[in-house]
Amino acid sequence: MNRFSFARLIALLRKETIQVMRDSMTLRMIIAIPIMQLFLFGYAINSDPKHLPAGLLSVDASKYERTIAAALNNSGYYNLQQIRTEQEADEGLARGDLMFVVEIPPGFDRAVDRGENPSVLIDADATDPSAIGNAVSALNSVLADFNRDLPPIHQALPQTPATNFVVHARYNPEQLTVLNIVPGLIVIVLTFSTLFVTTLAITRERERGTMENLLAMPVRPIEVMIAKIIPYVFIGYVQVGLILVASVVFFDLPVRGSLPLLLGALGLFIASNLALGVTFSTIASNQMQAVQLAQFTLMPSFMLSGFMFPFRGMPVWAQVFGNLIPTTHAMRIVRGMLLKGNGWNEIASDVWPMAAFTVAVIVFAVWRYRETLD
Repeated sequence: MNRFSFARLIALLRKETIQVMRDSMTLRMIIAIPIMQLFLFGYAINSDPKHLPAGLLSVDASKYERTIAAALNNSGYYNLQQIRTEQEADEGLARGDLMFVVEIPPGFDRAVDRGENPSVLIDADATDPSAIGNAVSALNSVLADFNRDLPPIHQALPQTPATNFVVHARYNPEQLTVLNIVPGLIVIVLTFSTLFVTTLAITRERERGTMENLLAMPVRPIEVMIAKIIPYVFIGYVQVGLILVASVVFFDLPVRGSLPLLLGALGLFIASNLALGVTFSTIASNQMQAVQLAQFTLMPSFMLSGFMFPFRGMPVWAQVFGNLIPTTHAMRIVRGMLLKGNGWNEIASDVWPMAAFTVAVIVFAVWRYRETLD
């Protein structure tokens, strides 16, 4: 055997360098993934959400009510908007349009002036306890600001508070983190499993040499796409069933909404991920590239969907980008139906973006589908 040769080593290194440089997609992924992680963790992730949407339900609009509203807004955690009825408040909380509802009782000014210590009720959407924790803690400073703005006759009796806040944690009274995490895990597990399965679908056919048989068949690209997706939809439903049963048995997860409606919405979510995986497989030339594309998608799905960090805490641009991802809408649907008992009226605004996404990626996959091996 010949001795170690630096000349041969340099030749091999040159060959490998040329091969790597020709794999442009891998190079782009190597650069794009760390840059994306840097921006997500540096700018989009915020565990202290502020300016949370809150509804103000009041009758009198008196001076003390205006003082409380101003103090809540000035705290930085509340973004108050006037609402008219309790029904509007309930619907806003159910859809997720409101995180809080501040209800000031009639005759509030008169009760304060008489020293009756009236209560201000705050309904909080506690499906994500981490999203409302700091906002609830800030109520002490809001109360201090309110007392400071009272007439001197009230400030002379600091041992008797002029009012108090009563927080009602809706949907998750004990504010258990597990009731927020487990429904989210249902979505994340489905995202991970379904996306990777179909991402390798067409690239595997190409690398195993069976793509020629598929191309020789008298089938249209759309038929190939649907045939690749449908079997895994049923597998996804098996996963959903197993996860739901385990969640109810071991974590006491409530199921307050319609189970058939939930399964229908999750079926659409499964289809959207499978369609995206097939799209990646039509773009990639090998399984490694397909997996890299899937990994590039998983990071925003985890970070921008509200699973790991409060969605309302992200900057506006991150929320816009997050709303383009099916995982975000599926997360809201699952949490809303399991914890809030939401129905079709509440989840419709999240169903149609998933449907539009699914149609768009299938159309793109059909357009990208190559009917030759070139």
